[in-house]
Amino acid sequence: MSTFADPSTFPSVFDAPATFADLGLPAPLVRELDREGITTPFEIQAATVPDALAGRDVLGRGQTGSGKTLAFGLPLLTRLSQGERARSRHPRALILVPTRELAMQVADALRPLGRAVGVFLTTAVGGVPYDRQIDSLRRGVEIMVATPGRLKDLIERGSCSLDDIAITVLDEADQMADMGFLPEVTELLDKTPKVGQRMLFSATLDGDVDALVKRFMTDPVTHSTAPPVATVTTMDHHLLLIPRTTSSR
Repeated sequence: MSTFADPSTFPSVFDAPATFADLGLPAPLVRELDREGITTPFEIQAATVPDALAGRDVLGRGQTGSGKTLAFGLPLLTRLSQGERARSRHPRALILVPTRELAMQVADALRPLGRAVGVFLTTAVGGVPYDRQIDSLRRGVEIMVATPGRLKDLIERGSCSLDDIAITVLDEADQMADMGFLPEVTELLDKTPKVGQRMLFSATLDGDVDALVKRFMTDPVTHSTAPPVATVTTMDHHLLLIPRTTSSR
């Protein structure tokens, strides 16, 4: 039996919600958003949240600043708040990001919202001591925001298990591909249960990212807030030759 709320209680994406309350988010979460001055959903949030609340796999395409952190963060927090608390060393949701800086940004955005609904998170990133990350996992956190390399290290140390992961998010998936992280990402996803919700957000959804989608996602719904990135098919190169007497001045 699922420990999550019944998806049928959430609104349809076609209801055109005008506020976060209309999206079916819990009142404490809406109040915290309002306290932070966040009152109107961005396009990607209004489109994505209902499907994510319903447990669908989601593909989101949008540039930085499109509001995608809350697009996956709000339904993730909502679903986790209505389930069981995390066991020691067994987070229930994983957010994979390419850089430490992005991990901190995501954590800073979601941490106060999580406290409002009793959901706790930690980060697992390189460049900082292991001790605090290991201690947070030992005490039990629902959400792990991680870079692939540090998370792999924590798993190898026996400090973290992905056996209880019910929701996985890949943020900036195209950047992870560009940085050569996809082998580690694939290895980590293979350690999560095959059943569960997966959300992937990226500026582009082609090439290596598409391979991830085909392997790990089930009947995903796609939401986009930006036109496809144009591919340059022709380019002229011009060479300017400067006389030696001119270049030496």
